[in-house]
Amino acid sequence: MSIWEVILAFVVVVLMLVALLANVLVLLCFLYSADIRKQVPGLFILNLTFCNLLMTVSNMPLTLAGIIYKSQPGGDQICHIVGFLETFLTTNSMLSMAALSIDRWIAVVFPLSYHSKMRYRDAALILSYTWLHSVSFPIVAASLSWVGFHHLYASCTLYNKRAEDRTQFVIFTGVFHTLSFLLSLVVLCFTYLKVLKVARFHCKRIDVITMQTLVLLVDIHPSVREHCLEEQKRRRQRATKKISTFIGTFILCFAPYVITRLVELSSVVHINSHWGIISKCLAYSKVVSDPFVYSLLRHQYKKTWKDIINKILKRSSINSSALTSESHNRNMLQVND
Repeated sequence: MSIWEVILAFVVVVLMLVALLANVLVLLCFLYSADIRKQVPGLFILNLTFCNLLMTVSNMPLTLAGIIYKSQPGGDQICHIVGFLETFLTTNSMLSMAALSIDRWIAVVFPLSYHSKMRYRDAALILSYTWLHSVSFPIVAASLSWVGFHHLYASCTLYNKRAEDRTQFVIFTGVFHTLSFLLSLVVLCFTYLKVLKVARFHCKRIDVITMQTLVLLVDIHPSVREHCLEEQKRRRQRATKKISTFIGTFILCFAPYVITRLVELSSVVHINSHWGIISKCLAYSKVVSDPFVYSLLRHQYKKTWKDIINKILKRSSINSSALTSESHNRNMLQVND
Protein backbone atom coordinates (compact mmCIF):
# COMPACT_ATOMS: atom_id res chain seq x y z
CA MET A 1 0.00 0.00 0.00
CA SER A 2 1.17 3.52 -0.82
CA ILE A 3 1.16 6.32 1.73
CA TRP A 4 -1.99 7.76 0.11
CA GLU A 5 -3.83 4.46 0.47
CA VAL A 6 -2.76 4.16 4.12
CA ILE A 7 -4.09 7.68 4.79
CA LEU A 8 -7.37 6.97 2.99
CA ALA A 9 -7.82 3.68 4.87
CA PHE A 10 -7.19 5.49 8.17
CA VAL A 11 -9.76 8.15 7.22
CA VAL A 12 -12.39 5.49 6.47
CA VAL A 13 -11.71 3.80 9.85
CA VAL A 14 -12.13 7.12 11.69
CA LEU A 15 -15.32 7.90 9.77
CA MET A 16 -16.73 4.47 10.62
CA LEU A 17 -16.02 4.78 14.35
CA VAL A 18 -17.35 8.33 14.70
CA ALA A 19 -20.41 7.61 12.54
CA LEU A 20 -21.26 4.48 14.53
CA LEU A 21 -20.92 6.25 17.89
CA ALA A 22 -22.81 9.39 16.88
CA ASN A 23 -25.71 7.63 15.14
CA VAL A 24 -26.12 5.10 17.98
CA LEU A 25 -26.28 8.02 20.41
CA VAL A 26 -29.04 9.65 18.31
CA LEU A 27 -30.94 6.35 18.33
CA LEU A 28 -30.55 6.06 22.12
CA CYS A 29 -31.85 9.61 22.56
CA PHE A 30 -34.88 8.77 20.42
CA LEU A 31 -35.62 5.64 22.46
CA TYR A 32 -34.97 7.35 25.82
CA SER A 33 -36.93 10.59 25.34
CA ALA A 34 -40.72 10.45 24.98
CA ASP A 35 -40.74 14.13 23.98
CA ILE A 36 -38.50 13.46 20.97
CA ARG A 37 -40.65 10.51 19.91
CA LYS A 38 -43.79 12.69 20.03
CA GLN A 39 -42.37 15.20 17.55
CA VAL A 40 -43.06 14.67 13.84
CA PRO A 41 -39.46 15.55 12.76
CA GLY A 42 -38.30 12.67 14.97
CA LEU A 43 -39.61 10.24 12.33
CA PHE A 44 -37.46 11.82 9.64
CA ILE A 45 -34.42 11.86 11.93
CA LEU A 46 -35.04 8.22 12.87
CA ASN A 47 -35.17 7.28 9.17
CA LEU A 48 -31.99 9.26 8.46
CA THR A 49 -30.23 7.61 11.42
CA PHE A 50 -31.31 4.17 10.22
CA CYS A 51 -29.83 4.87 6.77
CA ASN A 52 -26.61 6.19 8.29
CA LEU A 53 -26.15 3.20 10.57
CA LEU A 54 -26.80 0.71 7.78
CA MET A 55 -24.35 2.56 5.53
CA THR A 56 -21.75 2.50 8.31
CA VAL A 57 -21.93 -1.25 8.96
CA SER A 58 -22.42 -2.43 5.36
CA ASN A 59 -20.77 -0.14 2.79
CA MET A 60 -17.93 1.51 4.66
CA PRO A 61 -16.22 -1.75 5.80
CA LEU A 62 -16.24 -3.09 2.23
CA THR A 63 -14.79 0.17 0.94
CA LEU A 64 -12.03 -0.16 3.55
CA ALA A 65 -11.36 -3.72 2.36
CA GLY A 66 -11.37 -2.51 -1.25
CA ILE A 67 -8.73 0.14 -0.45
CA ILE A 68 -6.52 -2.36 1.37
CA TYR A 69 -6.75 -5.30 -1.05
CA LYS A 70 -7.36 -3.25 -4.26
CA SER A 71 -9.91 -5.81 -5.40
CA GLN A 72 -13.50 -6.82 -4.84
CA PRO A 73 -14.07 -7.93 -1.23
CA GLY A 74 -16.21 -11.03 -0.95
CA GLY A 75 -18.17 -12.69 -3.73
CA ASP A 76 -20.32 -11.17 -6.45
CA GLN A 77 -23.54 -11.77 -4.53
CA ILE A 78 -22.33 -9.82 -1.47
CA CYS A 79 -21.06 -7.02 -3.70
CA HIS A 80 -24.41 -6.80 -5.51
CA ILE A 81 -26.29 -6.59 -2.21
CA VAL A 82 -23.97 -3.90 -0.85
CA GLY A 83 -24.13 -1.95 -4.13
CA PHE A 84 -27.92 -2.14 -4.02
CA LEU A 85 -27.88 -0.83 -0.44
CA GLU A 86 -25.45 1.97 -1.32
CA THR A 87 -27.77 3.34 -4.01
CA PHE A 88 -30.87 2.94 -1.86
CA LEU A 89 -29.41 4.39 1.36
CA THR A 90 -27.76 7.39 -0.32
CA THR A 91 -31.00 8.38 -2.07
CA ASN A 92 -33.06 7.78 1.06
CA SER A 93 -30.71 9.97 3.13
CA MET A 94 -30.91 12.82 0.63
CA LEU A 95 -34.69 12.69 0.51
CA SER A 96 -34.88 12.51 4.33
CA MET A 97 -32.89 15.76 4.53
CA ALA A 98 -35.30 17.30 2.02
CA ALA A 99 -38.23 16.09 4.17
CA LEU A 100 -36.68 17.71 7.26
CA SER A 101 -36.31 20.99 5.38
CA ILE A 102 -39.98 20.86 4.32
CA ASP A 103 -40.96 20.27 7.95
CA ARG A 104 -38.94 23.32 9.09
CA TRP A 105 -40.41 25.43 6.29
CA ILE A 106 -43.99 24.61 7.30
CA ALA A 107 -43.18 25.16 11.01
CA VAL A 108 -41.62 28.61 10.44
CA VAL A 109 -43.64 29.99 7.51
CA PHE A 110 -47.03 28.52 8.56
CA PRO A 111 -46.72 28.21 12.36
CA LEU A 112 -50.47 28.43 13.10
CA SER A 113 -51.38 25.61 10.73
CA TYR A 114 -48.28 23.44 11.30
CA HIS A 115 -50.02 20.79 13.42
CA SER A 116 -52.75 20.37 10.81
CA LYS A 117 -50.35 20.33 7.85
CA MET A 118 -47.66 18.07 9.35
CA ARG A 119 -49.13 15.20 11.33
CA TYR A 120 -47.77 11.71 11.91
CA ARG A 121 -49.89 10.48 9.01
CA ASP A 122 -48.43 13.12 6.70
CA ALA A 123 -44.89 12.28 7.83
CA ALA A 124 -45.56 8.58 7.23
CA LEU A 125 -46.77 9.35 3.70
CA ILE A 126 -43.63 11.38 2.99
CA LEU A 127 -41.44 8.56 4.32
CA SER A 128 -43.35 6.05 2.19
CA TYR A 129 -42.59 8.14 -0.87
CA THR A 130 -38.90 8.42 0.02
CA TRP A 131 -38.64 4.62 0.38
CA LEU A 132 -40.51 3.99 -2.88
CA HIS A 133 -38.40 6.59 -4.71
CA SER A 134 -35.15 5.30 -3.21
CA VAL A 135 -35.74 1.62 -3.90
CA SER A 136 -36.85 2.07 -7.53
CA PHE A 137 -33.40 3.03 -8.88
CA PRO A 138 -31.39 0.16 -7.34
CA ILE A 139 -34.06 -2.30 -8.48
CA VAL A 140 -33.67 -1.10 -12.07
CA ALA A 141 -29.85 -1.12 -11.78
CA ALA A 142 -29.79 -4.62 -10.29
CA SER A 143 -32.16 -6.01 -12.92
CA LEU A 144 -29.89 -4.67 -15.69
CA SER A 145 -26.69 -5.89 -13.94
CA TRP A 146 -25.44 -2.33 -13.40
CA VAL A 147 -24.17 -3.02 -9.88
CA GLY A 148 -20.64 -4.20 -9.11
CA PHE A 149 -17.22 -3.39 -7.71
CA HIS A 150 -15.85 -0.10 -9.07
CA HIS A 151 -12.05 0.18 -8.70
CA LEU A 152 -12.17 3.98 -9.04
CA TYR A 153 -14.09 4.27 -5.75
CA ALA A 154 -12.95 0.94 -4.22
CA SER A 155 -16.64 0.31 -3.57
CA CYS A 156 -19.55 -1.84 -4.63
CA THR A 157 -21.79 0.67 -6.37
CA LEU A 158 -23.44 1.49 -9.71
CA TYR A 159 -21.14 0.15 -12.40
CA ASN A 160 -21.59 -0.87 -16.04
CA LYS A 161 -19.10 -3.34 -17.51
CA ARG A 162 -20.77 -3.80 -20.91
CA ALA A 163 -19.88 -1.34 -23.68
CA GLU A 164 -23.16 -1.98 -25.53
CA ASP A 165 -25.15 -0.64 -22.54
CA ARG A 166 -23.15 2.58 -22.26
CA THR A 167 -25.84 4.94 -23.63
CA GLN A 168 -28.60 3.49 -21.46
CA PHE A 169 -26.34 3.60 -18.39
CA VAL A 170 -25.44 7.27 -19.06
CA ILE A 171 -29.14 8.17 -19.27
CA PHE A 172 -29.93 6.15 -16.15
CA THR A 173 -27.09 7.77 -14.16
CA GLY A 174 -28.12 11.28 -15.24
CA VAL A 175 -31.76 10.69 -14.28
CA PHE A 176 -30.75 9.06 -11.00
CA HIS A 177 -28.58 11.98 -9.83
CA THR A 178 -31.12 14.53 -11.08
CA LEU A 179 -33.96 12.96 -9.08
CA SER A 180 -31.85 12.31 -5.97
CA PHE A 181 -29.07 14.87 -5.48
CA LEU A 182 -30.39 17.76 -7.60
CA LEU A 183 -34.02 17.39 -6.49
CA SER A 184 -33.01 17.28 -2.82
CA LEU A 185 -30.70 20.29 -3.26
CA VAL A 186 -33.45 22.35 -4.92
CA VAL A 187 -35.88 21.51 -2.09
CA LEU A 188 -33.25 22.34 0.55
CA CYS A 189 -32.42 25.70 -1.04
CA PHE A 190 -36.06 26.68 -1.58
CA THR A 191 -37.32 25.77 1.89
CA TYR A 192 -34.37 27.00 3.94
CA LEU A 193 -34.13 30.31 2.06
CA LYS A 194 -37.82 30.85 2.82
CA VAL A 195 -37.09 30.06 6.47
CA LEU A 196 -34.16 32.50 6.44
CA LYS A 197 -36.37 35.23 4.98
CA VAL A 198 -38.92 34.82 7.77
CA ALA A 199 -36.17 34.66 10.43
CA ARG A 200 -34.61 37.91 9.17
CA PHE A 201 -38.02 39.60 9.16
CA HIS A 202 -38.57 38.65 12.80
CA CYS A 203 -35.03 39.77 13.68
CA LYS A 204 -35.72 43.21 12.18
CA ARG A 205 -38.89 43.57 14.22
CA ILE A 206 -37.06 42.59 17.40
CA ASP A 207 -34.19 44.97 16.52
CA VAL A 208 -36.62 47.89 16.10
CA ILE A 209 -38.22 47.18 19.49
CA THR A 210 -34.79 46.82 21.11
CA MET A 211 -33.52 50.12 19.69
CA GLN A 212 -36.68 51.94 20.77
CA THR A 213 -36.26 50.54 24.28
CA LEU A 214 -32.58 51.58 24.42
CA VAL A 215 -33.50 55.11 23.32
CA LEU A 216 -36.16 55.41 26.04
CA LEU A 217 -33.85 54.03 28.77
CA VAL A 218 -31.46 56.98 28.86
CA ASP A 219 -29.99 55.97 32.22
CA ILE A 220 -29.05 52.47 31.11
CA HIS A 221 -25.47 51.39 31.77
CA PRO A 222 -23.20 51.36 28.67
CA SER A 223 -22.24 47.71 29.25
CA VAL A 224 -25.91 46.68 29.16
CA ARG A 225 -26.46 48.66 25.97
CA GLU A 226 -23.40 47.03 24.40
CA HIS A 227 -24.61 43.58 25.45
CA CYS A 228 -28.01 44.21 23.82
CA LEU A 229 -26.37 45.31 20.56
CA GLU A 230 -24.12 42.23 20.54
CA GLU A 231 -27.12 39.99 21.13
CA GLN A 232 -28.80 41.67 18.16
CA LYS A 233 -25.83 40.80 15.98
CA ARG A 234 -25.70 37.19 17.20
CA ARG A 235 -29.44 36.80 16.59
CA ARG A 236 -29.08 37.94 12.99
CA GLN A 237 -26.18 35.55 12.39
CA ARG A 238 -27.66 32.51 14.13
CA ALA A 239 -30.25 31.64 11.49
CA THR A 240 -27.80 32.29 8.66
CA LYS A 241 -25.19 29.98 10.22
CA LYS A 242 -27.69 27.15 10.75
CA ILE A 243 -29.08 27.29 7.23
CA SER A 244 -25.60 27.63 5.73
CA THR A 245 -24.63 24.50 7.67
CA PHE A 246 -27.62 22.51 6.38
CA ILE A 247 -27.08 23.43 2.73
CA GLY A 248 -23.28 23.68 2.92
CA THR A 249 -22.67 20.21 4.36
CA PHE A 250 -25.03 18.70 1.78
CA ILE A 251 -23.15 20.31 -1.12
CA LEU A 252 -19.66 19.77 0.34
CA CYS A 253 -20.22 16.08 1.03
CA PHE A 254 -22.27 14.94 -1.95
CA ALA A 255 -21.40 17.33 -4.81
CA PRO A 256 -17.79 16.12 -5.40
CA TYR A 257 -18.92 12.50 -5.59
CA VAL A 258 -21.91 13.21 -7.85
CA ILE A 259 -19.84 15.43 -10.18
CA THR A 260 -17.13 12.75 -10.34
CA ARG A 261 -19.75 10.12 -11.23
CA LEU A 262 -21.06 12.32 -14.04
CA VAL A 263 -17.61 13.29 -15.34
CA GLU A 264 -16.63 9.62 -15.29
CA LEU A 265 -19.26 8.92 -17.94
CA SER A 266 -17.17 10.89 -20.41
CA SER A 267 -14.38 8.81 -21.89
CA VAL A 268 -12.35 11.97 -22.56
CA VAL A 269 -11.59 12.90 -18.94
CA HIS A 270 -9.31 10.64 -16.88
CA ILE A 271 -10.05 10.55 -13.13
CA ASN A 272 -7.33 9.67 -10.65
CA SER A 273 -8.19 6.69 -8.46
CA HIS A 274 -7.13 8.55 -5.32
CA TRP A 275 -9.59 11.34 -6.12
CA GLY A 276 -12.34 8.78 -6.68
CA ILE A 277 -11.80 7.35 -3.18
CA ILE A 278 -11.53 10.86 -1.67
CA SER A 279 -14.88 11.83 -3.23
CA LYS A 280 -16.36 8.63 -1.80
CA CYS A 281 -14.97 9.49 1.65
CA LEU A 282 -16.56 12.94 1.39
CA ALA A 283 -19.91 11.27 0.70
CA TYR A 284 -19.34 9.02 3.73
CA SER A 285 -18.55 12.08 5.86
CA LYS A 286 -22.22 13.09 5.56
CA VAL A 287 -23.02 10.00 7.62
CA VAL A 288 -20.76 11.48 10.33
CA SER A 289 -22.02 15.07 10.15
CA ASP A 290 -25.78 14.33 10.06
CA PRO A 291 -26.11 13.33 13.75
CA PHE A 292 -24.47 16.59 14.83
CA VAL A 293 -26.14 18.88 12.27
CA TYR A 294 -29.68 17.59 12.77
CA SER A 295 -29.72 16.14 16.28
CA LEU A 296 -26.94 16.04 18.86
CA LEU A 297 -26.16 19.79 18.88
CA ARG A 298 -29.81 20.73 19.44
CA HIS A 299 -30.81 21.63 22.99
CA GLN A 300 -33.33 18.80 23.40
CA TYR A 301 -30.89 16.12 22.25
CA LYS A 302 -28.05 17.64 24.32
CA LYS A 303 -30.20 17.43 27.44
CA THR A 304 -31.26 13.85 26.62
CA TRP A 305 -27.81 12.40 25.99
CA LYS A 306 -26.46 14.20 29.06
CA ASP A 307 -29.26 12.62 31.11
CA ILE A 308 -28.35 9.20 29.67
CA ILE A 309 -24.66 9.66 30.52
CA ASN A 310 -25.48 10.91 34.02
CA LYS A 311 -27.77 7.96 34.59
CA ILE A 312 -25.06 5.52 33.51
CA LEU A 313 -22.44 7.24 35.68
CA LYS A 314 -24.80 7.35 38.66
CA ARG A 315 -25.57 3.64 38.32
CA SER A 316 -21.87 2.77 38.06
CA SER A 317 -21.07 4.92 41.10
CA ILE A 318 -23.84 3.18 43.08
CA ASN A 319 -22.49 -0.22 42.07
CA SER A 320 -18.92 0.76 42.96
CA SER A 321 -20.00 2.10 46.36
CA ALA A 322 -21.93 -1.13 47.00
CA LEU A 323 -18.84 -3.19 46.10
CA THR A 324 -16.69 -1.02 48.37
CA SER A 325 -19.13 -1.46 51.25
CA GLU A 326 -19.25 -5.23 50.73
CA SER A 327 -15.47 -5.50 50.67
CA HIS A 328 -15.24 -3.37 53.85
CA ASN A 329 -17.70 -5.66 55.64
CA ARG A 330 -15.76 -8.71 54.50
CA ASN A 331 -12.52 -7.26 55.85
CA MET A 332 -14.15 -6.50 59.19
CA LEU A 333 -15.37 -10.08 59.46
CA GLN A 334 -11.86 -11.37 58.77
CA VAL A 335 -10.43 -9.11 61.49
CA ASN A 336 -13.04 -10.27 64.01
CA ASP A 337 -12.24 -13.91 63.20
